[in-house]
Amino acid sequence: MTDAADGQQHQLRVGANKLRSKASHRARIIAANNILNALFMIVSALGVGALLAANFTIPQVFLIVGILNAIVAFYIFMLVPEYFLRFVAFLLTRFAYRFKVRGGENIPAEGAAILVCNHVAFVDPVLLMAASPRPIRFIMDHQIFAIPVLGWFFRLLKAIPIASQRDDPEAYEKAFAAARTTLDEGELLCIFPEGVLTRNGQLGEFKGGVMKLLGNNPVPVVPLALQNLWGSYFSRIEGSAMKRPFRRGLFNPVGLVARSAMQPAEVTPAALQDRVADLLAT
Repeated sequence: MTDAADGQQHQLRVGANKLRSKASHRARIIAANNILNALFMIVSALGVGALLAANFTIPQVFLIVGILNAIVAFYIFMLVPEYFLRFVAFLLTRFAYRFKVRGGENIPAEGAAILVCNHVAFVDPVLLMAASPRPIRFIMDHQIFAIPVLGWFFRLLKAIPIASQRDDPEAYEKAFAAARTTLDEGELLCIFPEGVLTRNGQLGEFKGGVMKLLGNNPVPVVPLALQNLWGSYFSRIEGSAMKRPFRRGLFNPVGLVARSAMQPAEVTPAALQDRVADLLAT
């Protein structure tokens, strides 16, 4: 990618990290967008006119325009993967699931924060991303990245791979270094304190990784709970995930509940586990 494209990507990410435009700037941004739309409409009209003058047929013109749109869409998706990932989340939460969010206002609209959530299925990050008004970086087991398709998807999501300190001390420290950088930059970081996908649908013991993060970045911690996801295609209800995709049909209801943030001084693994357990029971 060229330096110019890198710069453009950085600017777009900065804009995404700041959520959306400020109310005081929206009118100007909409006006600028309208000017750009008008400019591209003029350019496209001239382009179509040139194609017709060159004796291209109407079906051929539509084909060329369609191919050009596909190329531009692919470029934008690669430049800013968030848009592609949000499109995937949109499809998943409206066709595979009927997704309902409660307490979504508790997910911070700005500033650094740690989100903690129960870990039920491989699509947990996609659902959390769909519920959040801004991008989230996830800390995830490094073994997930070896799974075809899912591994590519989570790399595109820029998830942070982590291994146990005993198995791979270097990967363990790199993961926490990347997590601290994420918080230093004022972004949202999500961690699944159980460490693994549940194998029985029950909430597992929360480990102390979040305390290690708070030692260097004392930021608010937001408890989240995914409900009714156990038993779906992406969970391990049959020993391994992704068996019998329509076992629950389409549009089966799942939910996410968010609770108000805990301040760093009141956070312990046990307290977080109790908060998430309470949310699961609501």
